[in-house]
Amino acid sequence: MRDICPDPLTLSDSLLDWYDTHARRMPWRVPPRDRKSGVMPDPYRVWLSEVMLQQTTVVTVKDYFHRFTERWPTVGDLAAAKDSDVMGEWAGLGYYARARNLLKCARQVVSDHDGRFPADHAALLTLPGIGPYTAAAISSIAFDLPHAVLDGNVERVMARLHDIHTPFPVAKPELMAKAAALTPQSRPGDYAQAVMDLGATICTPRSPACGICPWSAHCRSRKLGTADELPKKMPKKTKPMRHGVVYVGRRADGAWLLETRPDKGLLGGMLGWPGSAWVDKSTALPDVPTPAAAAWRQLPGEVRHTFTHFHLHLCICVADLPLDITPDIGGFVARDVFRPSDLPTVMRKAFDLARTAF
Repeated sequence: MRDICPDPLTLSDSLLDWYDTHARRMPWRVPPRDRKSGVMPDPYRVWLSEVMLQQTTVVTVKDYFHRFTERWPTVGDLAAAKDSDVMGEWAGLGYYARARNLLKCARQVVSDHDGRFPADHAALLTLPGIGPYTAAAISSIAFDLPHAVLDGNVERVMARLHDIHTPFPVAKPELMAKAAALTPQSRPGDYAQAVMDLGATICTPRSPACGICPWSAHCRSRKLGTADELPKKMPKKTKPMRHGVVYVGRRADGAWLLETRPDKGLLGGMLGWPGSAWVDKSTALPDVPTPAAAAWRQLPGEVRHTFTHFHLHLCICVADLPLDITPDIGGFVARDVFRPSDLPTVMRKAFDLARTAF
């Protein structure tokens, strides 16, 4: 079939015309009208939003973004923050390595770049937690440099526009080449946000609104009737099942026994309940010492949680602890200081189950 896509400039211009009218309002975004008048985005806010949006929805991120920027309005403020404060504010967003890298990146921007994000794609790639997509997004959105962005929305748009049936992730280089070919020299920042908006609001995973798409007349998959099939993906692997135990102890004065998890590994640097390693469900739990000498009792039921690469089942043991006890693992957090919202989701689930036992 003859390629029905016109030259890239025609496509990018038509998408920018659409974006000028239909751009989503985001707390980190400079609207196209303001951008045309010379208002440039704050690279700190662009970077923060992009890190938060990895594996997370816009709806979820907005409240977190507001809290972060109110508490730490500049990258220097964030760099000076306590790790525990940042991890507490991040709780619930998941993928906690992002929060650890957020702090590392902020501190490196302050120490190596005088508190300014470098307006250079290669330099951005040297910063902690900034990979090819995030570097391209910051380069284009914050600095108006013509770097192609390729998130999930853009992958879907490119696959459908060009009717690419190669499954993802094998198709990524091909999709990136298509995205780069369409990225204009003029207004690349607005174009990057426009193509992401197109995927998020029009070229959606299910039931794309092809009738109101600015690229509808040029879309190969629409003409061929294959849009609903794209993008193709490799079959998902079955997630393994793991299990473990956590110990939720409360002292007589209402303080809770918690530990800060090691910096490296899953939930690194986060508050959590002491407990065992998480092992394959077919394997017996290893012997793990209780965090304090007490009459621990196992609760009926279990906590179930799914991470990116595995499912987890946790049994919960609880105990009332005397005032004079010295724990072997962890330390006590006073009742008036403890905030369940500071816990990562799986640990908060354990708290919700355990609190009914006290």
